[in-house]
Amino acid sequence: MAIEDLPEEELSERARTWASTMHAHTGTGATAHAHRDSGPRVGIPAIFDRIQREEHERQHLTAGATQAVGAGNRAVREEPDPLRTCFERDRDRILHASTAFRRLAGKTQVFIFPDDHQRTRLTHALEVAQIAVAISRALGLNEALTEAIALGHDCGHGPGGHASEDAFAPYLPDGFDHAVWGADVVLAPLNLCAETLDGVRNHSWSRPAPATPEGEVVSWADRIAYVCHDFEDAVNAEVITPAALPRTVTDACGSTRSSWIRTFISGVVNGTAAAGHIAMTQQFAEALSAFRSTNYEQIYLRPESIRQGRDVVTVLQALVEHFAERPQLLPDSAERTPMGAAASLHHAVGYVAGMTDRFACVTAVRELNWDPDSLPRGLDSRFGL
Repeated sequence: MAIEDLPEEELSERARTWASTMHAHTGTGATAHAHRDSGPRVGIPAIFDRIQREEHERQHLTAGATQAVGAGNRAVREEPDPLRTCFERDRDRILHASTAFRRLAGKTQVFIFPDDHQRTRLTHALEVAQIAVAISRALGLNEALTEAIALGHDCGHGPGGHASEDAFAPYLPDGFDHAVWGADVVLAPLNLCAETLDGVRNHSWSRPAPATPEGEVVSWADRIAYVCHDFEDAVNAEVITPAALPRTVTDACGSTRSSWIRTFISGVVNGTAAAGHIAMTQQFAEALSAFRSTNYEQIYLRPESIRQGRDVVTVLQALVEHFAERPQLLPDSAERTPMGAAASLHHAVGYVAGMTDRFACVTAVRELNWDPDSLPRGLDSRFGL
């Protein structure tokens, strides 16, 4: 039905105004404009296409930075994009094509079922990307690769935070590491560049060093981001007070989130300049360690966190075993050939690992008749069935 055919009383003035912009405004020649009154004029640009931008990288990135070349080093060969570099395509695929990235909005960062102001895995990934790009820009590294790794680095996380790794580990021969799972399972269908996947796979400090300096930058940015925002969230939730932060940190970095992040970023930039590889100056590295130790002891290992972690493990393992025994309930099961026990278990882990916190709880109630009162919950409320 056309807008003009609707009764006047069914649409507000705002709705009619919005609908009136269905088509772009006619411009000059074969062009169209977004606004009736054209905006500021620009010169006729020379199109800065992929090949020119690759050349710009060769001329301007620092020695050792990762260069984008053609379609990139991918498992399945592709034709290059006419405008975007290979790492820009990776970043865009994670943003637009990865359902795992979108589901990070419903996954625990520190607090299960966070309130409107607490971080989720998604907001964490965005903060990591901002910090990592700021460092890469200052060091003359490849910003697009850095951002792609940062946005994708936690796509392998299961529901309920790091407790999910403990839950899934017994079911896989090599255990469950969210970094490896994210690169080798979750993001594999996107056919990302090897450098991007390597950075995701090895961003955790317990893993081998990433193969690129951009990947190393993300490893630092990840720790900077979560140390700072986890403490801030805990203070806002009244789990701890600002006084919990040791003098080692406040003397070196100040007492606000912006000063912490600014200081740690400068620590990586200056440390790299001094060392010749990605590093942080010793003073600020010690402050970051003291900061993380405070979080570890007073936030991550507080009795309530440990109890919730155990609840998460119990629920997730029950779900994995339920779906492993009933592979016909898994999505797309009709399209798969019959699977053996090991394959069914792997698919069950993948399905449950992809769930958001709330969907895992709802599924436990629906499929397992789980008592809602025994499920993990937020600081102030139940999980919201």
